[in-house]
Amino acid sequence: MKASQRDFASVAVRAAGAARVFFFCGPDEAGAQDAAAKILSLLPDPGERIDIAGGDLRRDPVRLGDEARSTSLFGDSRHIFVRAQGDEAHDAVQTLLAGDVEPCPVLIVASGATDKSRTAKLLADRPDALVAMFHPPDLKSVAGVVRTMADAAGLRIGGDLAERIARAAGLDTRLARSEVAKLALYLDASPESPRTADAAALDAVGARTEEDGFGSLVNAVLGGETGRIAGELRRMRELGLNPVGVLLALERRAAQLAGLAARLGPRGDVTALLKGEVAARRVFWKDERDFAAQLKRWRGRRLERLVDKLVGMHRALLTNSQNAELLLAQGLAEIAAAGQPRQ
Repeated sequence: MKASQRDFASVAVRAAGAARVFFFCGPDEAGAQDAAAKILSLLPDPGERIDIAGGDLRRDPVRLGDEARSTSLFGDSRHIFVRAQGDEAHDAVQTLLAGDVEPCPVLIVASGATDKSRTAKLLADRPDALVAMFHPPDLKSVAGVVRTMADAAGLRIGGDLAERIARAAGLDTRLARSEVAKLALYLDASPESPRTADAAALDAVGARTEEDGFGSLVNAVLGGETGRIAGELRRMRELGLNPVGVLLALERRAAQLAGLAARLGPRGDVTALLKGEVAARRVFWKDERDFAAQLKRWRGRRLERLVDKLVGMHRALLTNSQNAELLLAQGLAEIAAAGQPRQ
């Protein structure tokens, strides 16, 4: 079976009942991830989740078949979730298909792969498999998804606010879902008790929850803490977040620093300025110390170069999504090195 984002919804129910191997690919990683979540929600009993990296399967192709045909410790159902790059899982899938025992459901999200890849060709004509390819959505379609998410969470939001959430999430529906969930929690909204969300509520949520998502990585990079970057990027990968979303968080902080620097002037008092910003609730009080340190590092020409660097990185990530994680890691390491305290 094959599907695209246009017909995936109509194919998903049938595929969840008939297929055992699911291959989600295409340049829209968030769409592929959402599709995998949809299939899991349609399985009658997905059971225990076993995560395997594509690189591990490339080194040990037999492992997938062994895991897919074994039972859990207590004999319960299970499914396998694979995150791969390109055709990393090809040999493992080929070995799995050669077996004569029905495996548990195997879901593969393959960044950088397409429906013309070797793995997709193994599966596309099989009745017990699904290949689904996803292209990047446009702002209007993601805003529509955001409004659907909001309705389900008991939030009433207008088109402008939905577009703002979609744009801030880099058109990544996983990030958008997180923003909608935080907004619903902040407003105490539910399907039984709907609430209306506005721009002020979204601003408040962003200030209060920055540290829950990208805040620690942003502070490590702009604070020049080069030793923390690898660990923070590993945490982002474990959360399954898009590199563009990470970069957007840095762009938002750089914009905040630029606005503060403009109000501060060449001889302003950083401490006094930030005290006023915290009092006005434009800066979250927990971030005051980090903002103070970053304002002292990133001012004037250095801040201009930082903004230029982030714009260039954003363009590179969008045009070379297959190597997005590598490009992000290199760029963040360079920024952190430039942000180290001067001796």
